Amino acid sequence: MKTAASRAPRNRTLALDEDDHIRLRPRLLEIESAAELEVCLDRTILGDSLHVLPRLPRGVADLLIVDPPYNLSKSFNGTTFKKRSSREYEEWLHSWIKLALPILKPTASVYVCSEWRSSGAIQKVLEEYFQVQNRITWEREKGRGATHNWKNCSEDIWFCTVSDDYWFDVDAVKQKRRVIAPYRDEDRNPKDWNQEVDGGFRVTHPSNLWNDISVPFWSMPENTDHPTQKPEKLVAKLILASSKPGEIVLDPFLGSGTTSVVAKKLGRHFIGIEMEEDYCLLAERRLQLADMDASIQGYSGEVFWERNTLALQEKKRPVTQFPSAMQCGLFERQP
Repeated sequence: MKTAASRAPRNRTLALDEDDHIRLRPRLLEIESAAELEVCLDRTILGDSLHVLPRLPRGVADLLIVDPPYNLSKSFNGTTFKKRSSREYEEWLHSWIKLALPILKPTASVYVCSEWRSSGAIQKVLEEYFQVQNRITWEREKGRGATHNWKNCSEDIWFCTVSDDYWFDVDAVKQKRRVIAPYRDEDRNPKDWNQEVDGGFRVTHPSNLWNDISVPFWSMPENTDHPTQKPEKLVAKLILASSKPGEIVLDPFLGSGTTSVVAKKLGRHFIGIEMEEDYCLLAERRLQLADMDASIQGYSGEVFWERNTLALQEKKRPVTQFPSAMQCGLFERQP
């Protein structure tokens, strides 16, 4: 993994130095036998989910968020996940889903990330364990243009529940959208929208099509070298919609820690499992940084803002009102 010394001056990608490895390694948890909840709560667990999940307490998690390896050949810090046949990939999905299911409460919700090649297999397997409620498609604004095909710039998130009894807080995930064609009443007052510093805005209900997400890149302080890192803003929507403060979020493929970091920032508990030690250490470093800065880029005033609109709004206001807006990562930036 790259170190901070090799970064360009403006590169804000989080990296670990030798001192970080020495200091953070004792914070990692390794589970060799059945563990009580107080042992693994709010901990980064180093290990293979297939071995760790059977050792976790039963019926404790309110929300499961999973970003599993897609059915593509990809290296994760030296560990390679190799593409396999659809049948083999489905068998692999079964191997960890059946282990995660007993850890969930009957009222739990589940979100599983996918891309178009693996989306069908994931849906097929999920339907055997859960009630599939919806499929979210989000625009992944990153990557080179294709020359002999349509550019692949979207991914899916499957929303499932264990039963018909589940929590969904639509008010917690409303989006603030710019009004393109504003309507006014007879007295010329805004109708169903508000006039603000940088134009008109309306707070709307969320849909299953998300085009307000920025994939982490070098100028964002949440960025790491994990090859498939999900944005904090994306995970924040899932956590706010489908859990309450103080509830437990489980992530068996934690990566560099986005789920646990966002859970902490939003007042939830977490249990995160990751088999690569360097990614576990990055997760722990990010958890430490969350103690100093609990902001989530693109989320402010208890609403999610469209890409770039929050930056324009805050630039118009007096700087004294936002003394650390840039430092807190509130501005949406484009690469």
